[in-house]
Amino acid sequence: MTAERLPEYLKQGEPARLFPVLSTTSKEGRTTSIVLACMSKVEEFGAALLSSTGQKLGKRAKVETFTEVVFTKSPANPKDRPDGLIVVTVGSRQWRALVEAKVGNSDLDPDQIERYRQLAKENSCDCVVTISNQFATTPSTHPLEHVRKSRSKIPVFHWSWMHILTTADLLVSGEEVADTDQLVLLNELRRFLSHESAGVKGFDRMPKEWSELNKLVSSGGVIPAKSPLVQPVLEAWHQETRDLTLILSRMTGATVDQKLPRSHQHDPAKRMKDELAILKDEGQLRATIAIPDAAAAIEVIADLRRRSIDVGMSLRAPEDKKSTKARLNWLLRQIKREDGEALIVRLMWPGKSEDTQFTVSELRADVECANEGKEHLAPHGFHIFLTDRLGAKFTQQTNFIGELERLVPEFYREVGSDLSAWQKKAPKVQADRSTRTDVTTDALAEDAEEFDT
Repeated sequence: MTAERLPEYLKQGEPARLFPVLSTTSKEGRTTSIVLACMSKVEEFGAALLSSTGQKLGKRAKVETFTEVVFTKSPANPKDRPDGLIVVTVGSRQWRALVEAKVGNSDLDPDQIERYRQLAKENSCDCVVTISNQFATTPSTHPLEHVRKSRSKIPVFHWSWMHILTTADLLVSGEEVADTDQLVLLNELRRFLSHESAGVKGFDRMPKEWSELNKLVSSGGVIPAKSPLVQPVLEAWHQETRDLTLILSRMTGATVDQKLPRSHQHDPAKRMKDELAILKDEGQLRATIAIPDAAAAIEVIADLRRRSIDVGMSLRAPEDKKSTKARLNWLLRQIKREDGEALIVRLMWPGKSEDTQFTVSELRADVECANEGKEHLAPHGFHIFLTDRLGAKFTQQTNFIGELERLVPEFYREVGSDLSAWQKKAPKVQADRSTRTDVTTDALAEDAEEFDT
């Protein structure tokens, strides 16, 4: 591309190409160029990705993307050349983001990202966007701790390649792209990113510290607060649970997110501290996943002491049914899964009465068994969960991930998607107040006169 056609702040670069002419070994450059080109060509795709950086694109917005860029204010190290540049123009306002991408097993380099932050600052860019096979709970919470703790005022957003693929998949499967040609183009991007040659992959293994941590817990050892085993495991858990939400998004055709307490959403350090306490005290990793319009959020527990995975939902018991039997039958009618041995219902009782639990098979055979010792009570809630004791598989880096990614979708497909939350019925008009004249001031005064305690 000639210098005359470049923005004044660039001295080298070219528009991102759908068909980049690069060497066969440049997998990273090829994948990045194609994705950036689709962002500028498919309006809905660009808008969906950029919304995570705070950019709301209207009809007047123009998205331009470049690769192989060199700024007029070049870095001291000529090797520090960003993989791409995104420019959003709305009227006279312009927003710019540097792009740094890695594919396959290549991880992001925090020092390089810091240098790009400085480059962004020197060239009036608003932020840096990183792309890799590493996962972030949210685009604004970077997977690298060094990047999160940096004092730089230039924000860094992160998209996993699976996030990009999932965004494309939801737009295509939901037929949310208005222009037919753009829809075809986005489907081709989906096809390309799904091929192994693109270097895109999901989270597939826990770190080596996972096996060591399991040995410590299973032997009855106490996890020290500053154990070097903990942080890599928690960071891997965060990446895997994000990948799980993307898997469920593609399976359901809806945007599935991890449900975090408000205090954790913008404070990864507090999240890490609180989850360390749960891991230390209870030997558990936990996650809550929110699926749009589902009866409840999915609660996932990986229990290191039991070497088991529990996946379930909590429902409020129907208050219009008074007995335990009636409330349980309301729930059992919703459960379509035939195999009830591994599916458990935990009953939450009022007051200080302890929870009880039964397999679905036991309750189907004799629902009255839940009444034993609780004859004068009725449960106020249920937790329905699928449990699987994995034994040695639980401690293995890849098998643990494989089993988790099998069990969570299985629960939602076979149980969770069939459940409905109980809701109070809408109030009905009272028989003696069926017309407007029944509730006038005169009518109410008459009622007051006739009132008898």
